[in-house]
Amino acid sequence: MDLFSRSWTALRTAVADIPDDDFERPSGCSGWLVRDVVCHLVIAAQDVLITLVTPAESEPTVDAVTYWSLVELPTGEDPLDALIPRLAAAYGEPRWLKFHFDDVGSAAGRAAGLADPALRVSTRDEVLTVADYLSAYVLEWTLHHLDLIAHLPSAADPPAETLAAARASLEKIAASLFPASFPASFSDKDVLLIGTGRRTPTDAEKAALGDLAAKLPLALG
Repeated sequence: MDLFSRSWTALRTAVADIPDDDFERPSGCSGWLVRDVVCHLVIAAQDVLITLVTPAESEPTVDAVTYWSLVELPTGEDPLDALIPRLAAAYGEPRWLKFHFDDVGSAAGRAAGLADPALRVSTRDEVLTVADYLSAYVLEWTLHHLDLIAHLPSAADPPAETLAAARASLEKIAASLFPASFPASFSDKDVLLIGTGRRTPTDAEKAALGDLAAKLPLALG
């Protein structure tokens, strides 16, 4: 719960600190501008609010790791992916997008803080505890924080503890699929960027990855 709050607070702060002109810069999500990532985060915050008020009675079907599944790398042709840039553009001035994100985002943060960690909730036709659901989102928030600042060199990285937690989650996902692991010499940030296809590994990094290099990237959905 604490890591969710830290990662979400850091992400909301990062959005608030982005100058308006930088909303038109590319992001770390292929084909999306910074403003598109922020618009996606508005929808993600709404999903958190919806899920936290959708209790379930049945036993959990997934946990914080198995919540994620592998999907095809985004091409921009998926209807929802293509819709996001149009929604983001419809806000016009960045201040309106910032305002909406702050409004919904603060509500999602409060709801997460008030939720019972042991409560079971339903989302995406799965059941999991609130604790596992919020833990899964530490990975989501950390990756999108990196997306936001990919071409903003003066912007702050996600907190070290949330980078470490997100890396641990990604490594567990990879370990459940392949008998290989990321090199300990890789930084948490590099594991996340390379592991999810947000950065192409160098030749030296490919050599260090060994057989795992051919298995990457892991596109999560």
